Amino acid sequence: LGIAELESLYGADTIQPFGDGACFIDKDACAVDFNRLGGSLRLGTVLLELPSSSWHDIEKFIIDKAPEKAAQVSGKLTFGISTFGMKVSAKQVARTALLMKKTIKASGKSVRMIPHNETPLNTASVLHNKLFKDGNWELLIISDGRKTILAQTNFVQDIDAYVARDRERPMRDAKVGMLPPKLAQTIINLGVGQNTKEHLRILDPFCGTGVTLQEAMLMDYDIYGSDINPRMIEYTIANLKWLDSLYPDVGDYRRVELGDATTHAWHEPEKIDVVAGESFLGQPLATLPPSDQLSKIMTEANTINHKFIQNISKQLRPGTRICLAVPTWRGKREFLHLSALDYLDEMGYTRMTFKHVSNEKLIYHREDQVVGRELLVLEKR
Repeated sequence: LGIAELESLYGADTIQPFGDGACFIDKDACAVDFNRLGGSLRLGTVLLELPSSSWHDIEKFIIDKAPEKAAQVSGKLTFGISTFGMKVSAKQVARTALLMKKTIKASGKSVRMIPHNETPLNTASVLHNKLFKDGNWELLIISDGRKTILAQTNFVQDIDAYVARDRERPMRDAKVGMLPPKLAQTIINLGVGQNTKEHLRILDPFCGTGVTLQEAMLMDYDIYGSDINPRMIEYTIANLKWLDSLYPDVGDYRRVELGDATTHAWHEPEKIDVVAGESFLGQPLATLPPSDQLSKIMTEANTINHKFIQNISKQLRPGTRICLAVPTWRGKREFLHLSALDYLDEMGYTRMTFKHVSNEKLIYHREDQVVGRELLVLEKR
């Protein structure tokens, strides 16, 4: 999802996936609007490339170079090591970090090492120890199995801000689903793409408690929400007012109204630039039910989503993009999808494809979840 998000915002030719969990982007770190990226945990600057994935070789190199790097920092150095794609244990990483610390200290430099209980430091540790600030250093060691990239972290995902936006808003309702704010960001970014129009207007036709609208407002987009449930409209309005009290200078246009997405006629549809949000996901499931029960659940979700996609197709301008999180169910062997997805062409849509990520990979789910979210990216023809 993170790779698709970067490709959507910056173009396929600007990025290149590396290994299982990283991606090169041909931009200066400061030119990337990192705070809007829901799918990226860190952004770093490449220092150099090593033609090896052997931990022994890498350890020797970084220990030799550590005093030189430390000397570039004025005052005390705080550092940590995070590895991605490396065949190495947390114990080995901790040992290497300790050797680095001893080498730096022997050179006369004051140094503090962040404890290593995992191969990558967790995001909270990087954030709270400010390892992305001047005078501190998170060394990223990333391998694709053949070569290894050494990089330095410039930005890290602000998990405290996400938690605050999610848990401190006045109105929440677990029964209607809890869309994570960072997933809402990714949905918006997949819908917006490289559209640079001023006052871009984003519609969420299933706005719920307003998470997608909240994130779109923080990106300074015009927002428009609707929902079939009057209580959700009240919740959305309350949450947006709360957010507005914290960030009063974002979003010029805000409209929230009651409406059944399968039949609703939206106000000034010709001014809607992007449709983004989470559709009706159906009944929440703790375990995979018997096939007949699952079939009924899927049929209901499919009917609502199919009718919505048909309804809004009649109202959108050609070229309007949609990114919708629709339900997908983890079966015994594979994910099960809405049958409505087989009729997108007939309903007047082109399903967008990505160079670096297949559509089958655009699924957000936890390992223990039965119902996941499939991110559907469409363009109205």
